Amino acid sequence: MIRKGTVFAVLLLLALPFAGCNARTDRSEGSVLLSISDFDALPAVVSASSGPFSIGSITISNIPKDPNGTTSDLQTVEVRSYEVRFTRRDTGRRVPPPLVGALFGNIPVGGTTVYDNLPFMQSDQTQNSPLIDLARTGADPETGTTVIVLDVSLRFFGRTLSGDNIVSAPASFTIEVRP
Repeated sequence: MIRKGTVFAVLLLLALPFAGCNARTDRSEGSVLLSISDFDALPAVVSASSGPFSIGSITISNIPKDPNGTTSDLQTVEVRSYEVRFTRRDTGRRVPPPLVGALFGNIPVGGTTVYDNLPFMQSDQTQNSPLIDLARTGADPETGTTVIVLDVSLRFFGRTLSGDNIVSAPASFTIEVRP
């Protein structure tokens, strides 16, 4: 025979994960999130012997962590910079150095901003190994292939008017780099 108290305790434990489901949970600083909500005109293939390369347009959103909570102008995010990191999708290990660029703009809480022609690969990336090797010799000396496959990961950094540092979650896409 099951006691009422045991049944109640089991039901309570089962209900706990669903308590407060209407609010977003995030452990980062501040009461808003920066989100890379859209990007267009991504190149699939680039040449190691040319550049710079950019994203046609990218949309960044300022989303309140608690969509049902009170918002204010102090949750406006001043976008300050962005970072691009590269990882190999193929068997190679050498990657271009990260790109860190300054950005300016304010995104009101619940609003968006669009950056057009945002560089993701400049001379610092194309003029260093492994891309410079690919451009000069026609092959990656590490793998012997004529194509380097890279995952490109972007993050944006900002600060709310109230002083909280905000970082977007990374967004990624893949490119093939050819001589």
